[in-house]
Amino acid sequence: MQKFFTKPLVILVAVVALMAFMGCSQAPEKAAETTGEKAAAPAEKAPAKDRIEAIKERGVLVCGVKDAVVPFGYVDEKTNQIIGFDVDVCKYLADELGVKMETKAVTSATRIPMVAQGSIDIAAATMTHKLSRDDVIDFSITYFMDGQKILVAKDGGINSVADLAGKKVGTAKGSTSEKNIKAAQPECTVLSFEGYPQAFLALKQGKVSAVTTDSTILLGLKNSDENPDNWVIAGDYISAEPYGLGLPENESNFRDFVNGALMKMWRSGDYQKIYNKWFGKDTNYYLPLTWQMELWP
Repeated sequence: MQKFFTKPLVILVAVVALMAFMGCSQAPEKAAETTGEKAAAPAEKAPAKDRIEAIKERGVLVCGVKDAVVPFGYVDEKTNQIIGFDVDVCKYLADELGVKMETKAVTSATRIPMVAQGSIDIAAATMTHKLSRDDVIDFSITYFMDGQKILVAKDGGINSVADLAGKKVGTAKGSTSEKNIKAAQPECTVLSFEGYPQAFLALKQGKVSAVTTDSTILLGLKNSDENPDNWVIAGDYISAEPYGLGLPENESNFRDFVNGALMKMWRSGDYQKIYNKWFGKDTNYYLPLTWQMELWP
């Protein structure tokens, strides 16, 4: 009889031991549940570094500027560097941060994506501040004021936008000029080029009857030509074009810095010095400074 129960007894002891082991291994978890404790949540991701801090750390403010729009941003044939009004504005901002300035060439079509993607810190690129663009990037206060007009051949018989009915008009891709000219003259055909120099070339080749954009850009095209007297900036303003600096969206510290620096530039007279360097009476692009920057108390 003893032999009969020996094997089942051994099995029973083994089962009891196994259950005891499992109970011990699960005890901490059950204890945690009964006391209401929960496993620690993973640490939250550290916030992105403030852009001003990042700029100072790298020692460079990266600015997107035009490289073929005289006198805002264009390549100096002597130095092969991009120079112009917008470049000097960026240089002022870089000096205020105590860093160097680096320029990257942008076009009307690429400037907003490059800001949004973080390829550049700021876009100083003859960009009109529009509410529709504010959905993608932020803007500074107005730092330059202009208006849209048309550039035509002196003997072409076109004196205003009204004369462009049934004609082709050239401008740049991604600019506000595309929509503005169509609104002002629905009967014209708009041809969009990679940049304003290409649109001007089309005008000289007779492929379009006019080029339209902001008057100062037209002035730069006209007076940079070998025969500036062959061209006329005609008619009334089609629209107002307040330029803003394009900034990354929802980075208020950086936007506040830029706005503060612009107002400081105006109050100190440095803005007027830069303006007169490119648009003063002694330049080929004379445009009287007739507007006032928004200044906060």
